[in-house]
Amino acid sequence: MMIVLLTVIAIITGLIWVLDYTVFRKQRLQQSETKTPGYLVVVETVFPLSVIAVLLLKVNFEWLLTLATLASAVIYFLDVFWLKKRRASKNISERSIIVEYGRSFFPVLLAVLVIRSFIVQPVRVPTGSLEPTVMPIEFIVVKQYSYGLRLPALHTKVVSIGEPKIGDIVVFRWPVNPSIDFVKRVIGTPGDYIEYKNKVLYINGKEAKQTFVGPALDIEPESQGGDIPVKKYSENLNGVVHDILINPRGGDDTDFSITVPEGMYFMMGDNRDDSDDSRSWGFVPEANLRGKAVMVWLSWDKKNHRIRWNRIGEAL
Repeated sequence: MMIVLLTVIAIITGLIWVLDYTVFRKQRLQQSETKTPGYLVVVETVFPLSVIAVLLLKVNFEWLLTLATLASAVIYFLDVFWLKKRRASKNISERSIIVEYGRSFFPVLLAVLVIRSFIVQPVRVPTGSLEPTVMPIEFIVVKQYSYGLRLPALHTKVVSIGEPKIGDIVVFRWPVNPSIDFVKRVIGTPGDYIEYKNKVLYINGKEAKQTFVGPALDIEPESQGGDIPVKKYSENLNGVVHDILINPRGGDDTDFSITVPEGMYFMMGDNRDDSDDSRSWGFVPEANLRGKAVMVWLSWDKKNHRIRWNRIGEAL
């Protein structure tokens, strides 16, 4: 993995640069040495280039947080096990500004990284593909540990805890572009046979019964034609009862039948006729799973420019 190699190079060259700045540079100045060592010329060239390359390849908060935590950890432990003793031996009480910042930020960055990677993470849902369960511009709480613990940034599973069940609302890395997170409902797990006929789901031959609730609106921006009149139904999806939206005058009316392969999941939105999901881009690999959505913690009504107070705390 190119991104991993570049990250390792950035960490190693950054460590050498910090060592030189905090220790060896002062020694050279004391000895009146003006010539820059050859290794430092290489480090000062490779370090910024590798950092820029990492940012260009993987500019997202997860990678930035991981890299910042690793960098501050290196500085913190370097100071604890070496630089602190060196200062004491030379009767120096003050730390360099780099060491001071590293020691200050490390515990904070580590706490944020652990919480976001292994416990809970806030996720913004920008579209209405899960209406009426999740509205456009809602912020949801995601349990990161529901489907196992994964290393931050690398996404390698290190501890298996559970697997998604039909009806779960899951946050996952979009197979088309893994740098983008999607939120959908699990319709099929490995081995399940899924049929979609006349906008009704059948899972392993069992109908997901729909009960008409009443008329509703599919919330859409004015730039896309505004709200669309639809019908709201209550659907019983293998015992998980939830509301869905159906557009009786069009939408996605394509019937299909498919078997979910091993290690894959089939995802759909509750806004059945206005959702970009597995029907268009395929299955979601188990390795792309992030966590299970459990609650709405903030909801913003963009059209009326107000908070939807009644949505806050809504269980998913």
